Amino acid sequence: MKILITGASGFIGSFLCEEALKRGMDTWAGMREHSSRKWLQQEKLQFAFLDMTNTETLTQQLTKFKETIGKWDIIIHAAGATKCLDPADFDKHNFGCTKNLVTTLSSLNMLPQQFLYVSSLSVLGPIREELTDGKYSDMLSTDEPQPNTAYGHSKVKSEKWLKEFSLNPQNKDFNYTIFRPTGVYGPREKDYYLMAQNIKAHIDFGAGFKPQVITFVYVRDIVGAIFAAIGKADIANGKIYLVSDGFNYSSRSFSDLIQKELGIKGVLHITAPLWFLRAVCAVSEAFSNITKKPSTLNGDKYKIMSQRNWQCDISPLKRDLGFSPEWPLDRGVKECIAWYKDNGWL
Repeated sequence: MKILITGASGFIGSFLCEEALKRGMDTWAGMREHSSRKWLQQEKLQFAFLDMTNTETLTQQLTKFKETIGKWDIIIHAAGATKCLDPADFDKHNFGCTKNLVTTLSSLNMLPQQFLYVSSLSVLGPIREELTDGKYSDMLSTDEPQPNTAYGHSKVKSEKWLKEFSLNPQNKDFNYTIFRPTGVYGPREKDYYLMAQNIKAHIDFGAGFKPQVITFVYVRDIVGAIFAAIGKADIANGKIYLVSDGFNYSSRSFSDLIQKELGIKGVLHITAPLWFLRAVCAVSEAFSNITKKPSTLNGDKYKIMSQRNWQCDISPLKRDLGFSPEWPLDRGVKECIAWYKDNGWL
């Protein structure tokens, strides 16, 4: 079975490539020519250098693959932008590249048996934020998206376009499935790594005083969920799956586990009001515009961090695909911190 994984040089993409190779698949890492191959050193891994921002170039590139290998049986589209200086670039890289890839594949008669799209839980936005008896209710895959970030809007736009494309009678054989993972952490990931650095420095930052429920998914679990859909197009076609480890956590759960694994004592926990977080993100974004380097803290990040409810229903994932997460937060953090130590990050 031939599989193409776009965004292969990225955090999730590199783990997807590892899993495909482990399963004995003929694996192609889709990426830009000059992207890093640091985590893509496997001998059997093949490369597909694709420029999805330009349909003319992409057509030429894909035509060469059609002439040599035919077409891929499975495509996991994990490519996309999570940080951009210009908000319009989210639309360009997340929606535009998705549309360009699928339409070009279609024009060349190279649509795969299954197209698996990696979206994000953030597309739903700050819904179900009202407390009932001190609890929030689960976000559902059937909830109407209300994105409040440029990133979320670009992902929703991609999702809606995939649905519209599939409903065209000419594309009746196009099978697609969408995955919306919550916050993904694990080895090689850099944003959650910043929290580990703070804990090592005996500081932990939180924001907002209203109760917050957070969800996580370890990178190996999101990979497992995606691969669980392969070969189940009859069940998964057109479906949207929310992905977490199945548990809900407090705002301090992650930092407390990091502290435990690092053996750090005496951490100063600082909870700042949301207005202060907004100001910090605004200053960071302004500085980013001056340096021309995307920052972790920005307007979009403020909206994500200020959201109070991230709990979600993953029962459809279990029911349809027979997949159950294997990495609760304590197990995942333990392996993640061990990796950071072994690789000299901490």
